[in-house]
Amino acid sequence: MVERLPCPDGLRLVLTPNRSLSWHGNVRIWIGLFVVSALITTGFSLAGAWVIIPFAGLELIALACGIYITSRACQRQEVLVISDENIRLEKGIRRKQSEWTLPRRYVRLSVHSPRHPFTPARLFLSHRDTQVSLGGFLNLEDTEELLDILEHRGLLIERKEPDADIGLWF
Repeated sequence: MVERLPCPDGLRLVLTPNRSLSWHGNVRIWIGLFVVSALITTGFSLAGAWVIIPFAGLELIALACGIYITSRACQRQEVLVISDENIRLEKGIRRKQSEWTLPRRYVRLSVHSPRHPFTPARLFLSHRDTQVSLGGFLNLEDTEELLDILEHRGLLIERKEPDADIGLWF
C-alpha cells in the first residue's frame, strides 16, 4: 500500500505490504482452529486413539509459528522522503532499522521489468555503487502507483528489460 503523508520538506510516502488481517484477527482464526482441533482430538482420544494428541499439538504449534512469521513480515514498512536536495529511505519492522540518504540530483530509479506480466517490476534507488531496493513487497497496482508518483516528481527513471531466456522455463 502506498500512502502519502504531509511533509514540510517535500513528499513523504509510506510503503507497507497489504494486510488481510490484523494481529487480533489472526489470533482469533488460530483460536477457532484450536477449538475445532481440540474437539476432534477429544473425540478420537475417547475412542481410544490417544496417540493423536501430540500430533494435534505439533500441528497447532506449527500453525501458530507460521501465523506469527507471516504477521511479522507484514509489519515491515518503508518511508521515502523526497525533498529538493535529498532522497531519504528508511526501512524497518515497527521501527527504523536502516536508513539511506542520497542526493536527489544524482539518484536514478532503476526499474527491472518482470518476465511474467502478473509480476510487479522491481524498483531500486541507484547512486554510484549504492543500489537500494524499494517496495519489494508491493503488489502490481501499488508498484505502478509508486512508479507514477516518482515519475511525476521528476526522478530519472532507468528501465531494464529482462534477459532473454533460452529454454523451457521462464
